[in-house]
Amino acid sequence: MNKFKSLESWIAFRYLKTKKRDGLLSFITLVSIIGIALGIITLIVVLSVMNGFQKDIRAKLYDISAHIEIGYDSYYQQENPDLGWEDLDASAQKNKHVIATSPFIRDQILLANGGTVQGAQVLGIYPDKEKSIINQKVLNLSTLDELKPGEFGIVLGQGIARELQLDIGDKVTVLSPEANSSPVGIVPRLKQFKLVGTIYSDIPEINKSYAYIHITDADILFRKEGQFTGLRIKLDNPNDIDKITASFLNGSDSEGIWITDWSSNNRVYFESVALEKKIMFILMILISMVACFNLISSLVMTVNEKKSNIAILRTLGMPPRNVMKIFILQGTIIGLIGTLTGLILGVLLTLNLSNLVAFYEKLSGTSVISPQIYFLSEIPVDIQFGDLAIITIISLSLSFLATLYPSYRAACTKPAEALRYE
Repeated sequence: MNKFKSLESWIAFRYLKTKKRDGLLSFITLVSIIGIALGIITLIVVLSVMNGFQKDIRAKLYDISAHIEIGYDSYYQQENPDLGWEDLDASAQKNKHVIATSPFIRDQILLANGGTVQGAQVLGIYPDKEKSIINQKVLNLSTLDELKPGEFGIVLGQGIARELQLDIGDKVTVLSPEANSSPVGIVPRLKQFKLVGTIYSDIPEINKSYAYIHITDADILFRKEGQFTGLRIKLDNPNDIDKITASFLNGSDSEGIWITDWSSNNRVYFESVALEKKIMFILMILISMVACFNLISSLVMTVNEKKSNIAILRTLGMPPRNVMKIFILQGTIIGLIGTLTGLILGVLLTLNLSNLVAFYEKLSGTSVISPQIYFLSEIPVDIQFGDLAIITIISLSLSFLATLYPSYRAACTKPAEALRYE
């Protein structure tokens, strides 16, 4: 049987080189290769762009967000009123991954100027400590230094300041969610704050919903009486967040502590991206299946065209399984060519995507990526080896499965019937 091993490969490669009279067969084979390649190119580009967006937004979240926030739950604070943020800070500093910490008070407020009212999330902070949490790339970060205790200054995101039509030095009314009792009933708690600065981040939510005040002023505004919301923490490796979070919860000082991290605070976004990637893989499989149907058609036509040749091989003593191997090898070669072509072109297209988009924008005079909407000036891409490996495995697996039926039909060819009319 060993004499057929090299013969199978030779025949499989020979059948790929069809004659002129087999033009339709050659065309279908070419369509199969192109279909597989296009499916892979599409998926590489789409997944790389999605990975790029996710990586870019994650980096921007690192700039403005705390990697971890921890604090004492309200019941534990009531049971231990003497606990301050210094105690929690001392416990956090024992963790080797902690780079910086910043105590904070957080609450929701309404900002009013004239007839315009805007909701916001306010952080009461120590400016010097908060600046160690926020990346220095955030614009106008130095304005946090203008927050002085007792002066009731406020720093707003540029989007809020624009909506409220505020300039530096203007007064803005802050409405606390807690109300005051008075002889005339329940009235909202109001306080005039002075706008002392604005900050800008590439994350729209920061610009449109964040406000900063000094933690001393926040304590007065919300009547915290020395209590605090928690501690904002910056880590040396925020990507290893699950392991680091577990180390906080398993420590000896973890009683009564709650903890959140940057990924859980933005879980909806990252889960939606993960879902989209899964859907894209399903679409890729469907696109590849269409190409594989062309591959099946090509191999079935080859089997019908080569029936007499198969019959001769059988009469010479080639077993059915060796006949089957010929067409499995032929289909696998077609799938391999399509896969490699798609991988090479997909990677090249992805690496040059920004240049191609810029060229299209120049020709059409339109903007594909609007910085005002996507807070990006160009399409980010991130080619991940894991995605390429999965794409390759799926494509080659589908190509192999597509060869089984035509190969089985070839193996079932009966020499006498195939040669009857020759």
